[in-house]
Amino acid sequence: MLFVLRSLVYTTHALAAGVWIGGSLVYLVVITPALRLGKAPPEVGAQVARLFRALVNVCIGALVVTGVFLVFDRLSTVTAGTAYIVVLTLKILVALTLFGLALYQAQEARRLARNRGSFWRLAPRLILALGVVAFLLGVTLMLLFEAQLGALGASLNLFGGG
Repeated sequence: MLFVLRSLVYTTHALAAGVWIGGSLVYLVVITPALRLGKAPPEVGAQVARLFRALVNVCIGALVVTGVFLVFDRLSTVTAGTAYIVVLTLKILVALTLFGLALYQAQEARRLARNRGSFWRLAPRLILALGVVAFLLGVTLMLLFEAQLGALGASLNLFGGG
């Protein structure tokens, strides 16, 4: 049963990260230029932004809930080494920065376009870049965790086996 829970949590975490970061890439590289080139009315762009923001909010909620579970689960499963703690701390800081940038974007979106700060145009690119960094830090954490398990000879304990 613990195997199923851990698998579900890890999969949800990875999917939420992939949807947010992949969606950001598509939004920046495909949707925004298409709206500009197609001369879509402002209402269309605003609706696309609202829908994407709603998706991002779901992803953030999933990432926070699953991330908290993963931190406690991983730290209680094995003795974390210094490298794991450093990478985990970096990932948490990057994630908090991402959440802050997403909040900033949501707040600025409520303002009239002419009243938005210059940071408004840079924030989506920062979100994408930091999202990739967070994803890579997550992969690093997974590899460090698996190496720690392998060193302890406890690979079956990861999934609650005996």
